[in-house]
Amino acid sequence: MFSNHQKLSFQRFLAPAVMSLFALAFAPLHAEEVTTKLDNLTLRGNLELATGKSVKDGVVLITHGTLAHNNMELIKSLQSGLQAKGYNTLAINLSLGLDKRASAMYDCPTPHVHKHTDAVGEVAAWTTWLKDKGASRIALMGHSRGGNQTAWALAEKDDAAITSAILIAPQTWEAGYHTKDYKAKYKADLAPLLAKAEKLVAEGKGDTLIDMDFIYCEKTRAAAKSVVSYYKDDARMDTPTLLAQSKKPVLVIVGSADTTVKGLAEKMAKVADGKRIKSYTVDGADHYFMDLFGDEVVEQTVLFLNWK
Repeated sequence: MFSNHQKLSFQRFLAPAVMSLFALAFAPLHAEEVTTKLDNLTLRGNLELATGKSVKDGVVLITHGTLAHNNMELIKSLQSGLQAKGYNTLAINLSLGLDKRASAMYDCPTPHVHKHTDAVGEVAAWTTWLKDKGASRIALMGHSRGGNQTAWALAEKDDAAITSAILIAPQTWEAGYHTKDYKAKYKADLAPLLAKAEKLVAEGKGDTLIDMDFIYCEKTRAAAKSVVSYYKDDARMDTPTLLAQSKKPVLVIVGSADTTVKGLAEKMAKVADGKRIKSYTVDGADHYFMDLFGDEVVEQTVLFLNWK
C-alpha cells in the first residue's frame, strides 16, 4: 500500500499529466496562425482545418464583434464546433487600425483611428488570401457588428468564390439611434461631437483626435474620421435593410433573449423570404450564444451550408 506521502506525490505527478491529456483532447486538430497584408498593416487570423480537409475544400470566414477579437469564447466555440462537423474555418482578427493586433479586447486608452468600414476591406483581403490558397468556396460568418460588416462586404465586395453568409445577432439601426444610445450611455450629447468631426473631415483633417467617450470606451480619443464612420446616420448600419443589396443566400440567427441587438426578430420577419434570406431563432440564447446555444448555431450553419 502507498503511504500518505507517496499518494500525495503521485497525485501531484498525475494531475498535470491528466490536464495535459484533457487539453490535447479538446485542442483543435489543426490550428495555425496566418497573416496577410493590407496597406501598411499585417492582419492576423486563426485557420482551423477539419480532419482530412484542406483549404481547397472550402472555408467559413468568421468576423468577430465590436472591439472584440478572434479568440473570444463564441468564436472559439464556432471554430471547434464546425471543425468537428468537417468544416474548415478562418477566424480573422480585425486590425482596428493596429498592426498585428493582439487577440484581446481593444485597449480603450489607445486612440481610435479605425473605421466601421475598415472591416469590409479586411474581409475582402482575407477572401483574396483564401482564394490564393486554393479555396473553392467561402462562406462568410459574422457576429454582432461583425455581422453587419459581413453583410456590408457581401453587398459591396461580393466575390464569385463567396457562396453565402451566416449572420449571428447582427447589428440593427434606425435613424437617431446613435444619438439616443450615446445620451443613455454617457449622459452627453453626441451632436456637437459629430458636427466637429464632420467639419474636420470636410477640411481634410480626418486624422485629428477628439477627446470623448467612444463606442464602449470612456474618456478616450478618437480620430474625426472614426467618429463620423461609427456615428453618422447610415441606413447600411441596419443589417436587415442591407440584406436587400445581397444576391447570395443569407441565414440570420437570432437569440430570443438578446438584449444587445433589439428588434432583430421583428425586422427579419419583414425581409426573410425563406429562400434567399432565412431567419432562425435560438430560443433562450442571449447575444453571445454560450454553451448549448452555440452548438445550435453550429447545427443550423451546417444545415444551411450543406457542403459535401
